[in-house]
Amino acid sequence: MLEPFWPFIKNTGYGQAVRIAIKELYGVDELSTKTVAKVQTGYEKVRQPGFYRRILCDLANIESCQVNSGDGFSESNMPKLLMQDIGIVGMLAGPNLELAKPAGVKVSSLPDWHKVIDWWFDKYAKYAVAVKSQNAYSRNIDYEKVPAEQADAIFKKKLNAQSLTAKEQKMLEDHLFWYAVNKATACNLPIKLHTGYYAIWDDKKPRMPLSRLVQNPGAATDLCRTAPESRFVFMHICYPYYEELISVAKHYPNAYVDMCWAWIINPVASKDFLKKYLVTAPANKILTFGGDYGPVEPVLGHAVVARQGIALALSELVEEGWLSLDNALELTDPIMHQNARDIFNLAEKTKVLKRVPWA
Repeated sequence: MLEPFWPFIKNTGYGQAVRIAIKELYGVDELSTKTVAKVQTGYEKVRQPGFYRRILCDLANIESCQVNSGDGFSESNMPKLLMQDIGIVGMLAGPNLELAKPAGVKVSSLPDWHKVIDWWFDKYAKYAVAVKSQNAYSRNIDYEKVPAEQADAIFKKKLNAQSLTAKEQKMLEDHLFWYAVNKATACNLPIKLHTGYYAIWDDKKPRMPLSRLVQNPGAATDLCRTAPESRFVFMHICYPYYEELISVAKHYPNAYVDMCWAWIINPVASKDFLKKYLVTAPANKILTFGGDYGPVEPVLGHAVVARQGIALALSELVEEGWLSLDNALELTDPIMHQNARDIFNLAEKTKVLKRVPWA
C-alpha cells in the first residue's frame, strides 16, 4: 500500500522521523517491499514489556513526556514518565456530556455542568502538568467573556437537543472556556492551546482553512491581555504563521511557545523559527521539542530530527555572529530541559506522582 507513495514523502519531516526510527530500532536502512517484513519482525521484537522506557529514556534520552489522552484525565500506569494533561476540549466543545458520568453529576443546567468541570479539577489538578484544548481544529481561539446568565439559556437548548446557531455555539464555548481556564489558573496549571496546522485530512471534507488559522496569533494576544494571570502555551509554533507567534511571546509575559510537532511538519521552518525566536523573545519561554505521536516508536526519530535542528539553529547563530559560542552553549539546557521543568513545575509534580493512588 505504501510503495507508490513512499518515494515522494520519505524526505519530509514525517518521513525522516520514520526512517530514523526503523533504522535505530529494527536495523533497516530503507523501507521497501524487500525490507518491510524485517520491519515487522523488528517491531514485534521491540514491542515487549518495558519498550516505552527503552525507546523514550534509553534511546531517545527523554526525561519525561506530557500526554494528552483526550477529554478528562488518564490514570497512567507510568505516571512519572507519561505525565498527563487535563483535556478540556470536551468541557467546552459540544460539550461532551459523557464527562459527567465519572463525576456522578446529573446535568440539567449550566451550574450542573460547572460542577462536572469542578470535579475533574478537584480530583486531578494536583496530578496534572497542564490543561489542553484542541478546539482550534473547529474554530479560532477568539474566546470572549460570556456571562453565565447568557450561556445558561443556550446550554438548556443544547440539553434539549435543539439546534444552536453558530453564534450561540460560540457563546457557549466561550463561556465554558473561561470557566475551565479560571479553574486551571487557580490550580497553577498552564493552558496549552493548539494553534496552526491541522493533523487530519478528510478527502470528503477538507478542513484546514488558512483564512482562520492566520487569525490564531491575533486571538492569542487577546487571550493574554484578557487573562494576565493565566499562562498560555501556544502549541506547534502556529505553523505556517510562526513569525507572528514570536511577537506574541516577545510582548506578553504570560505567553509561551511549544515547538512540539513542528520539527516533522517542517524541519527547516522550525530551525528558522528557533533562530529568530532566540534573538527576539525571552529564552525561558520556549519549549523546543515534543514528539506529538500516538505510537511511541517514531518519537525516537522525531527526537533526532529536533536535536539536529536545535544544533543547527544555535550553530548558525554563532557562525553569523549573533551569539557567542558560550552564549549558545548556555542556552541548550534551558531550551531543552529546564524551561519545561519550570513552566510545568515538574519537580513538585514528580513528588506527587510518586504517590498516585492508581499506580
